[in-house]
Amino acid sequence: MGNRTTRSSGRAEALVATSDALTRSLRRLRFGPPVSHVYNPLAYARAPWVAYLERFGAAPGRVLLLGMNPGPYGMVQTGVPFGEVSLVKGWLGIEAPVRRPPREHPRRPVEGFACTRSEVSGARLWGWARERFGTPARFFARFFVWNYCPLVFMEETGRNRTPDKLPAAERDALFRPCDRALRRAVETLEPRLVVGIGRFAEERARQALAGGPSVGRIPHPSPASPAANRGWAPQAEAALAGLGCRLPPPASTRARGARPR
Repeated sequence: MGNRTTRSSGRAEALVATSDALTRSLRRLRFGPPVSHVYNPLAYARAPWVAYLERFGAAPGRVLLLGMNPGPYGMVQTGVPFGEVSLVKGWLGIEAPVRRPPREHPRRPVEGFACTRSEVSGARLWGWARERFGTPARFFARFFVWNYCPLVFMEETGRNRTPDKLPAAERDALFRPCDRALRRAVETLEPRLVVGIGRFAEERARQALAGGPSVGRIPHPSPASPAANRGWAPQAEAALAGLGCRLPPPASTRARGARPR
C-alpha cells in the first residue's frame, strides 16, 4: 500500500512539474494582432489546478480526454479543464483562490469561483460525467481530462480566438511546448487511449504522440456546434463505444435498481 501511495503521489507531482515547465516555456512567446490579450490559468489559477491534479491525476492506465484550450467561463475562471464553476465546486469538490492575469481584458474579467456565468461546454462534459458515473471517484477511475493548450487568446473586442486560427509562425512556436507537455503527461499517466475532444485535439494528439498510445475522437460539446446542440452526450458515448470504451449504466439507473438495505 505504501509503495502504491508513493507512486500515485509521484505521478501527481510529475503532472504539476510538467504544467509548471509548460508555463515557463509559454512566458517567452509573443502574439500579435488581432490577439490583444493572453491568459494562462495554469499561472493565475494554479491553486485549483494543482488541487485537481493532486486529487484526480494520480492513477495510470485510464482514457485521457484531451481538450483544446480553456473556455472563458470554465477553465479561465476555475483553473480546471472545462471547469464550469458550479460543477467544479459542487461535484468535483474543488474551490481555491484564483488571482487575476497580469493584463486583464475589460470585457473578459476573471472572477474565479464567484463567476456566475455558465460554461456550456463544461456543463455538458462534467454534467455527463455526473449523470453517467455518479461520483468523481467512479469517473476518474476510468478517465482523466487534460487540455492540450492552456492559453486563452482574445481580440481587442473580447472575441475568443482559438489556437488553430493563429498565424503559422505563432502556431508553431505554441505547439512545440504544448506537444512536449502532452508527451510528458502521457508518459506519467500511461493512458490506454487518448481521445481528442473535437478534431483539433485529436490532430494535435496524433502529431505529438506518433508511435504512442492509440488516439481517437469524440465530438466537442461547444454550443457553436449544431451537432452538439442536438444532444452531445449520446454522440460522445457512441464515439467512445466505437473506440472500445465500455460505460456503466447511468448513475440514476443504478440508484433506482439498488436494493434497499
